[in-house]
Amino acid sequence: MERDPQDLGDDHHEERFQLCEVELAQLQLTQKEPEEGEVLSGLSQRRLLSAVAMEEFEFPASIHLQKMPLFPKWHLPLKLMAVLMAVAFVYTFLRDVLQPYVSNGKNDFYKIPILVLNKVLPWTSITLLALVYLPGILAALLQLHRGTKYSRFPVWLENWMSVRKQLGLLAFLLACLHAIYSLSYPMRRSYRYKLLNWAYQQVQHKKESAWVEDDVWRMEIYISLGILGLGILALLAISSLPSVSDTLNWREFQCVQRTLGYTALLLCTAHALVYGWKKWVELKQYVWYTPPSFILACFLPAMVLLVKAVLVMPCLDKRLDRIRHGWERPSRKGRSDKDSL
Repeated sequence: MERDPQDLGDDHHEERFQLCEVELAQLQLTQKEPEEGEVLSGLSQRRLLSAVAMEEFEFPASIHLQKMPLFPKWHLPLKLMAVLMAVAFVYTFLRDVLQPYVSNGKNDFYKIPILVLNKVLPWTSITLLALVYLPGILAALLQLHRGTKYSRFPVWLENWMSVRKQLGLLAFLLACLHAIYSLSYPMRRSYRYKLLNWAYQQVQHKKESAWVEDDVWRMEIYISLGILGLGILALLAISSLPSVSDTLNWREFQCVQRTLGYTALLLCTAHALVYGWKKWVELKQYVWYTPPSFILACFLPAMVLLVKAVLVMPCLDKRLDRIRHGWERPSRKGRSDKDSL
């Protein structure tokens, strides 16, 4: 005799609820012994929360949901992103909006929602991406300096390395937003007015063609580099998913994260540099004696790539590889593993 599917669903829910009750009983038993309860309570609560979907009021009073951590590894990356975005916004606002208003009385405040923000997003994104790979370079320099891999890193460096995944995902998010904002340029009313003004000026100057070879090549190249960089960042973000990373061995995961990661950083840096083109040497770009934002945005990524290029030189790469395989410098043997800077 076949059973009603609804009865099967009810039985399945009842079994899961019984499992939840068992977990509750185990949790209460462990809490009677303080020493064991402190160790096991976290694991028991995780299994309990994953066993069956429950409302907050259904949990026993012994489980304090408000005391459970809320995205602990995201606190530092989010704060860092907020600080970087605030600094980039103030700098861009002063140069692109406030300076024309103070110097020429020109009202460019309409640039804030799109144009200013679209400079803040890539600046913050490429900085966060550089911060993903900077701690690895610092760790390599420390190992070369100490001549051993058995000496512990400073606490601040360990904490930094533990949030690299979150920094990379935030960099990818801002890069996607930058791409979307850039695609919205032709839809802006201000852009349409400027396009009409350019056409009118071309007629006034009796120009048959407005083609500028340098601008054409500049835009073609930096857009292509940006698309390639965003595509590789997407692969990195996908490979960081647990369902994907669990299917990769350590060597494959390191190859994806390091090789593709530095490739993405190189492409994004080249994207920003080509965007600047000849603006490096144009004095009119240095308003209020400040450099263009793309120069500041490229500084940290360029330093990371430069130091990485030095570290991959055979003389340093082979030595670092030996250290990471257990070799120790003779003068360093016997030292404590508590060495620090």
